[in-house]
This record gives sequence, structure tokens and C-alpha cells, in this order.
Amino acid sequence: MPHLGDATRGRLLFGGDYNPEQWPRETWPEDVRLMREAGVNSVTLGVFSWATIEPEPGAREFGWLDRLMELLHEAGIGVVLATPTSSPPPWLGRLHPETLPRDADGRIEWWGGRQHFSHSSAVYRRHAAAITEDLAARYAGHPALTMWHINNEYCTFDYGDEAAAAFRRWLRTRYGTLDALNSAWGTAFWSQGYDTWDGILPPRRAHYLNNPTHVLDFRRFTSDALLECCTAERDIVRRYSPHTPVTSNFMPLWIGQDGWRWAEEEDVVSVDLYPDPRDPLGAQSGALVQDLTRSQARGPWMLMEQAAGSVNWRGVNHPKPRGLNRLWSLQAVARGADAVCYFQWRQSRQGAEKFHSGMVGHAGERGRTFQEVRQLGADLARIGDEVAGSEVTADIALLHDWHSWWAGAQDGRLSTEVDHAGLLHAWHRALWEAHLTTDFAHPEHDLSGYRLVVVPQLYLLTDAAIDNLLAYVRDGGTLVCGFLTGIADEDDRVRSGGMDARLRDLFGIRTLHEWWPLDAGESVDCADFRGTLWSEEIEAEETADQPVRYRGGELDGLPAVLRKGAAWYLSTLPEPRALREMLTGIAADAGVRPVLAGLPTGVEAVRRGELLFLLNHGREPVTVQVPGSSRDLLTGATVEGEVSLGRYGVAVLRP
Repeated sequence: MPHLGDATRGRLLFGGDYNPEQWPRETWPEDVRLMREAGVNSVTLGVFSWATIEPEPGAREFGWLDRLMELLHEAGIGVVLATPTSSPPPWLGRLHPETLPRDADGRIEWWGGRQHFSHSSAVYRRHAAAITEDLAARYAGHPALTMWHINNEYCTFDYGDEAAAAFRRWLRTRYGTLDALNSAWGTAFWSQGYDTWDGILPPRRAHYLNNPTHVLDFRRFTSDALLECCTAERDIVRRYSPHTPVTSNFMPLWIGQDGWRWAEEEDVVSVDLYPDPRDPLGAQSGALVQDLTRSQARGPWMLMEQAAGSVNWRGVNHPKPRGLNRLWSLQAVARGADAVCYFQWRQSRQGAEKFHSGMVGHAGERGRTFQEVRQLGADLARIGDEVAGSEVTADIALLHDWHSWWAGAQDGRLSTEVDHAGLLHAWHRALWEAHLTTDFAHPEHDLSGYRLVVVPQLYLLTDAAIDNLLAYVRDGGTLVCGFLTGIADEDDRVRSGGMDARLRDLFGIRTLHEWWPLDAGESVDCADFRGTLWSEEIEAEETADQPVRYRGGELDGLPAVLRKGAAWYLSTLPEPRALREMLTGIAADAGVRPVLAGLPTGVEAVRRGELLFLLNHGREPVTVQVPGSSRDLLTGATVEGEVSLGRYGVAVLRP
């Protein structure tokens, strides 16, 4: 199978989305000159060009794209060619209104923005396949082509009639019979039993709470329907160029796609990443997405989009301070990226994203943004042949499952303060601040290669996943598990006892009497730390250790943390310092050590292959003690015992 290495060819890819149709042709040679000056070796073409290629039904305007493919090839710049199907032209919706999606209230999402397509529309799929076919037939053999890019940020929900019919077909395949569906959905509750498949609709606006398993299955269906669109276009381009890798870019930790399932269908796993430069945990947020994407790819991955400066969709859109773009780009490389790209090459002067930065901003080539882009291009060229294709290894796996996220996010849950993504960030932050490199894994993945597995929260666990965790501990692994885990089965049916009996036995829980969610800002006293978000009334087995107990209040004296052998259970979320210290200690007992000990505050250390990346996320210079002698690939300097990092400074050390 083709892979990212077929496009990188021993280099790090550097570039971004190039939308030349927004500019006069006289600008194109200037663009190419600046690209070469900046060290750009890859651009993505055609993401939003459907109306330019097909200005009216059946027309094909490829002349401009032919010229650009040749121009870029002559300059030695590879092309990631996109299918433009994420933004259909207005004529498609006007002539075929059935291609437009509807929301849960039945309102149409009209053209005039983007992603205005119904994933279940047969007409949309035919038109998308036709333009994909013609693109592939024309450019599959072009020497500039290095990769195919399918659609863009698949994120469309549709509750319309055609989606309803597709949903029913999906349900027939999943359940086979109405009896099986009624049992899985628990339709005896509130008199919801179905006597015909035609009676089943998407979970549209209801008077009160929708059936949660109905909603869960609709999320599953939506992910699968979007994936069908993606794989249909992928299969078309593969027929014409079977050795060219194919990707479709994820949004970071987005709820709408089962990212594990999607990654199995991609040659290259790519993601768009936009941490807030004003967020004090922006670097950790970026590291989480980078670790997740690397784990989905099971190796090197592609940073498809980031911002060279500000974005335009937050309430207040701050630019990146000097040096931060370089720092966060090299952080991505440290954590496994073999491609560093942006949205977009040249900042738009019109349209909805004209205030979203580009590699060439409104200030032009003399602007700070482009000057920093040039520096980064030079840096990536210096280290590319040393780092491309190398692996990041981790002894810790953090478990995450989209199906559990979907089920736990139901409207009728015990606390809206408990958020799956927020808990992932809290636990990953603890490991990141402890300099413990972390993979992500699905709970049914092979976990035998990890010394420590952490589970921030997995409300829904299949029997196979539970058996996998039990086997992992039985075979010598250390497991640390957060609250509200193993509560429901795959149909969102609460397990007997409020938590799976096998997990209760694993952690030494005799009885889980009550869940005690906490209000926003509320905490519980756990002697050495404050617990947040959640607490539980647990009766422990005599064989279980109770290293931390609640102090005061209704839960006084009851266990806040349980341990039975190598299995730990946290019934609350410790404050950040306490969670970090707890996980650091448990990791040390499991034989996991930080990448580098004694690091100054704000310095991140990551090993990729034989290279040690040191990244200073602070605004003040620091000195880092390092073992032995090494060479900094960015400066060429020899490092003996210590290295100095300036504001947002980076060193890449090779022994």
C-alpha cells in the first residue's frame, strides 16, 4: 500500500493550501518564486475549486489547473491534488435541492458557505464521483502529483428524508430485525417500540429528550455515511494511480467521525491543528492532537493545516507572537509529523476567511509572517533527512473511543460539567507536564507493548474491550482508570451494579452506591489534594488498598482512590498538580521514566528516533542540562552538557 514516505521521499514536506483561482494569473509566477525562496516543496491544489472547474453542469475548465501543475512541477514543487467536493457550486443546490442537508429542526443549509452537501444524496454522490473521475483521469500520471486529498474536513450532519432512508438501511444491516433494534434501543421506555422500519427517522427535534441509543446509532451512521463518500472518491483516484497515497484531513479531536475507523481507510493520516496562541495550555493541546494523530497513523503523519498567524473564527483572533509559529511547527515534527503545512499560502483579500492568516500575509514578502515562514522552511530542510520516517516510541497508552464519547454526551447525563474531550486534555496534560511520552489507543487495540495504560473515562465499553483490559493487567500491565468507566455496554445499556462486575472486581469495588457529581467550581477534600468534577460513594473490598480517602461531607472516610494490585481507580479528578504527581509515581513504579529529568518549567522534551527535541514554551531564555555530547542540527553547534534555548527556542540534538 502507498504511504506518506512515497510523497516525502526522505524529506519533510513543507507548504500549504494554494488557492490561485482567487488571484490573477500574473500573481502565479510570483507565488512560485516566493515558494522557492521559503523552501516550500509541496502545495495542495483544488480544495475549493469545484465552481472554477465546473462553472455550469457538465462543463470542464482545466486549462488554469494544467498551467499550475506545470508551473509547480518546473519549480520542483509537488502537488497534493484535492477533489473539490467539500464545497459544491451554487448551481448544484439550485438545480438539485435534495443535495442540501437539513438540520434536526428540518431547516435547509443553503449554499453560500461550504460543506453544504447531504452525504446521503445520490445526486450529490454522482456529481462528486464525476468530477473526481475527470480529475483522476487527467492528472493521475502528472509528474507533479505526489498525493490525493479527498474532500476537506468532513463534518456534515443531515437529518433530511434521503438521510433517513439511508439511516434505515444502515440499521437493517446492524440489527437485522426490528425486535433486535427495539431491544438495543430500549424502546419499551416511553412507548417507543417500532412496528415498521419506515417509522424510524433520524433523531429530529423532539418535545423532550431523544432516545439516547437512537442518537448514538445516528452518530455511528453519520460517521459511516461520510466515510462512504470519502472511500468512494478514494477508490476512483486509486484506479487511476494505485501507487499514489491518499488522505483526507481530520479536524482536531472532532466528535463527528470515528477517527480510528477512518484512519484504517487512509494511506496518510492528516489533521488540521489550530491551538489558541493566547491559551496557556496551547502547546499541550497541540501535543495531544499530535499524539492522537500519530497513533491513528501508527507512525509518521501529516500536519495538513495550521495558521501562520491569526485565525478568524474565535471571538478575538490574536496573532502568533514572534517565534511561536516555528516552535509549534517543530513540536509537530518532534511528535511524528513528516509534513508541516498551512491554510493557506497567500492570505485571501476577499471572502469569509480574509482575516485568516496565510504564509504570505497582507503585508507581503516583507512582513514578519513570511520572514518567519522562510526561517522555518530552512530549519525543516536542515533536519529533514535526519528525521523523516523515524518513529516516536511511548511506554504509555491513553485510551480513547469515539463511541464512548458519543454515548457519554447524551442529553440526559448526570453532569454537563463532565466532558470526554476535557478529561482527555486533563489526563494528557498531567503526562505531558511530567515529560512522559504518550500514545493513544482504542480500548480493543493490542496493549501488550505498553508498561502503563491510562483511561481518563470510557463510559461505554464493549465486552471485548473489558476483556482486553483484564488481560492486559493479568499479563503484568499497570492500569489507571478514571471515574464513569465501564458504565454502559455498546447499546448504552447501564450494566448491572452501575459498573461492569469484572471491572469492579479488578479495582476492588464491592458496591458502587451512588454517583456524586460536583457543581462547576465545587471540589471535595481528598486530604492531600482537592478532587474536582465528580465523586463516588464506593464500598471497597477488603483486598483493595485505599491510598486516598475523602475527608468531610457525605463521603467522609470513603475511598477516593482505590488500588488492587496493578489496577488503580480514581473516583474523582484530582487537581492538575496532584494528578501529575500521582501518574508520575505510578509510571515510575511501572518502569516508565521522563524523556529527560530536571527540565526547566515550560521546556518540553521528545525523542524521535535517535534525535532529542527540546522546545522552550516560555518567553524567557533557559538552560537545559543534557547528557553527553551532541550536535544541534538546527545550528550545527556542538553541545556539551547543556544547551541554551531562547524565547520559544528549539534544539534538535543528535548524539
